[in-house]
Amino acid sequence: MKIVVGGATGVGKSIVGYLSRGNNDIVVVDEDAAKLNEIAKEYDVQPYLGSISHPDVQESVGMKNMDMLIAVTDNDEINMIACQVAFTLFNVPKKIARVDSQYFLNPLWNSLYNEKSLPIDLVITPDIEIAEFIRHLFDFPGSTVVYPFANNQVNIFAFRQKETEVPFMKFSLNHINQKLAELSAHIVMIMRGNRRILPTEEEVFLQRNDLIYVGCFPEQNMEIMRLFGVDHNPYEKIIIFGANTISYYLAKQLENNENIVRCNIVEEDAEKATKLAEKLNVAGIVCGDMMSEVIQQEAGLGTADVSVAVTDRDKDNLLISLIASRSRETQTLSLVNSKDYNVLGLNIRNNVIIDRSVITISAILKYLRRARIREAYSIGRNMGEIWEIKLGEDSSHVGHSVKSLHIPEDSAIMLISRGDKLLFDFADLHLENEDKILIYVAPSDIKRIENIFYS
Repeated sequence: MKIVVGGATGVGKSIVGYLSRGNNDIVVVDEDAAKLNEIAKEYDVQPYLGSISHPDVQESVGMKNMDMLIAVTDNDEINMIACQVAFTLFNVPKKIARVDSQYFLNPLWNSLYNEKSLPIDLVITPDIEIAEFIRHLFDFPGSTVVYPFANNQVNIFAFRQKETEVPFMKFSLNHINQKLAELSAHIVMIMRGNRRILPTEEEVFLQRNDLIYVGCFPEQNMEIMRLFGVDHNPYEKIIIFGANTISYYLAKQLENNENIVRCNIVEEDAEKATKLAEKLNVAGIVCGDMMSEVIQQEAGLGTADVSVAVTDRDKDNLLISLIASRSRETQTLSLVNSKDYNVLGLNIRNNVIIDRSVITISAILKYLRRARIREAYSIGRNMGEIWEIKLGEDSSHVGHSVKSLHIPEDSAIMLISRGDKLLFDFADLHLENEDKILIYVAPSDIKRIENIFYS
């Protein structure tokens, strides 16, 4: 695929890092020469100095031959104009724009984004996506990730296996799944370090620190985690570090959560703290040095159920989480922008890494893939993806067996949602119209599986 990415910093760099691993020709456009040089040294891309919104710049990078424009500069207006230019002058098939301003995101203006007005196929707001990701974790305390599918009727969620005395530790994965079938649930994948373990493997036993992925109905999440010794009470006392769009949207969502007893936000910049305080009705704002023990105590870090560090500095987020983890009862969440900090974050007890690039890519995956994908999520850098594919009457696979799909062995169908049932046993299963297939796709199998479902 031929792709132009407008913006070489932050979100743009995250997207380029992901796309460069695939079979893509990528041009990166930015007005900052230093940032362009930096991204060109790290990834196999063609850098171009200029503004992505300028017609002459788009002409120079060969926009008329491109399959997609992803405009993700820090300026909403530039991103929107870039999409307009790409559509009007160069007829680019797919156009994605980053839009952060709440003024452009108001539901009242949804009709703005269409071919007759602003021809943007997908509007992404990374900070809101991150806030929503964190909110899902709050809904299921103890989980490390929650992926909603089938219009939120089904999910795949993950948790880390800490307890070793639970009965399930004695049994094989096949035996555990037989027991979980009573709850219409199934362990669909295990991550052990960098190794992916699929249920198709024989005689697998759980180990401490395994990251366990379970497919089920959302109302079963907490009961399933308790079976594995992961038993968390609802989060009541929350502390957030960093006053920004993420903390604003997260705190705004929590204002209507009856479980929340206290939500405090810590910010060093007095101006940012004041502006955020004016927008929020319930959350408390504490202004001061985030690393100060006095400020941390004032904000209630010592008694917090969960600490969320979402500043724009990875080191600060990880250090704050390390401090918060001294309390064995505190769950910590750390936002990271660079892959270099992921390993450090995993060494902090009870810590969940919130990877900006993974969440941002998940927001646009279904626009990058050819198959009839309704939802798609990246599970980690170079760790693969999970897709939801809905079969229609015109699908050539309806009426045929699951085996006939010939899914590559490094990938696997995780579950099939059919009506109000979840199906996990595919040995003799034949596909039906309206089936929703949730499939894990290994990085090396993306094109092959696209071709299986593409029509």
